[in-house]
Amino acid sequence: MQEFTISIFVENKVGLLNRVVSIFTRRHLNIESLNTSESSMKDIYRIIIVVNVTEELVKKLCAQIERQVDVLKAFYYNPTEIVYQEIALYKVPTEIFIAGDTVEKLVRSHNARILSIETKYIVIEKTGHKEATNALLRDLEQIGIYEFVRSGRVAISKPLEQLNKYLQSLEIQKAH
Repeated sequence: MQEFTISIFVENKVGLLNRVVSIFTRRHLNIESLNTSESSMKDIYRIIIVVNVTEELVKKLCAQIERQVDVLKAFYYNPTEIVYQEIALYKVPTEIFIAGDTVEKLVRSHNARILSIETKYIVIEKTGHKEATNALLRDLEQIGIYEFVRSGRVAISKPLEQLNKYLQSLEIQKAH
């Protein structure tokens, strides 16, 4: 098993995300991370899914995803082929922040930042890989935390965006 990030380019149609996710559900595969957003191309959206599977299976998954109506193309990458981040938010009691400089030192040592200071809680933000956001979570759990949430992976491939090349090849095929 290996971690792969699947980047799927789609038209923004109702029910498409459900159809894509059902491909993983039918195969009893756990999705480690899921994120959707606009892409750099007008009216085209990107779904990013992280899974732990074999390369043979990720190829089959991409082929099956591409057979879905409104899916333009699916690409898969191993971790060395992408640049990626996640964002995590932590809500901690204001009283532990005021009680000493422990939280402030944690925030600095983890390269995090304070987003909001309220009377009862403080919201801290940390961007990074899952291991880094979990490390701050473990440290904050030792002194007190109300809430924690982490986004799905946001990733960009290191090679130039393959979708542009793919769409250009379709245009050339149509012209001939």
